[in-house]
Amino acid sequence: MTVALLNEPFPLGKTGIKVSPLAWGMWRFRGEDVVAAQARVEAALAAGMTLLDTADIYGPDNNEPFGAAEALLGQVLKAQPSLRERFVLASKGGIVMGTPYDSSPAYLAGAVEASLRRMNVERIDLWQIHRPDSLAHPAEVAEALAGLRKAGKIGEVGVSNYTAAQTAALQAHLPFPLACIQIEFSALTIDPLTDGTLDQALATGMGVLAWSPLAQGRLGDGETADPRVRAVRDALDAFARAKGVSRTVAAYAWIRQHPSRAIPIVGSQQLARIAEAAEALSVTFTRPEWYAVLIAARGVPLP
Repeated sequence: MTVALLNEPFPLGKTGIKVSPLAWGMWRFRGEDVVAAQARVEAALAAGMTLLDTADIYGPDNNEPFGAAEALLGQVLKAQPSLRERFVLASKGGIVMGTPYDSSPAYLAGAVEASLRRMNVERIDLWQIHRPDSLAHPAEVAEALAGLRKAGKIGEVGVSNYTAAQTAALQAHLPFPLACIQIEFSALTIDPLTDGTLDQALATGMGVLAWSPLAQGRLGDGETADPRVRAVRDALDAFARAKGVSRTVAAYAWIRQHPSRAIPIVGSQQLARIAEAAEALSVTFTRPEWYAVLIAARGVPLP
């Protein structure tokens, strides 16, 4: 596949939604300054990120209330309604403070309605179950999701942090294909390469969203005493120097190279960092360069 094709918007899984090869995430989307928040949204759009991913649970980690990130986006959209037509809106639900997970039909319906109100929208383009609820039967979950989709509350459906088996169990009861799975995937978090989730996506045509592509910041510029982290950083730096980009750009590009067309979710809230992420669309790894990063992450040679 050519670089040009890798950079173009493409259908998310088997859906009609077209998404950008990079997404912008709102885990750290916070504060009360709506003008500044709008600037961050517009920076992501200017960088070509037309898939914006949030969740109802985004808030407490920032010492803000449950739903705060969605509510802030809602204020931005109220102030500038024309922005809504410029991006694919993705959100998530199913995490409950103190429970911790609830995918019962009643809860899912209520969670979607609450997200719609907070974000000041009538429909969420992509709605994902944030984490699997072991007490919820996949048939009941599927029925609830199908009902919300039929009612026009949500467009497409995805899952987040599901195993391949959990995804297959839910899909078996759905009357439509799951759009995507959102997983933790980075040059340091490489389990998806071998745990079946990426293979399942390739087998079914399901889309892949990669959260924490910088491994909770461990691939950033801070000091580290971890030899594995240093080795991966060194491998990314070798590529970055050759291409004239930053290590973070190299980390995004490494994820994108996988044939699943995994979409890194850029989490930075800094305008310059958001703009810089677009450089990941202009660089590609050779096989030796890509595998050098993987070998560093494994800590042992490939067989």
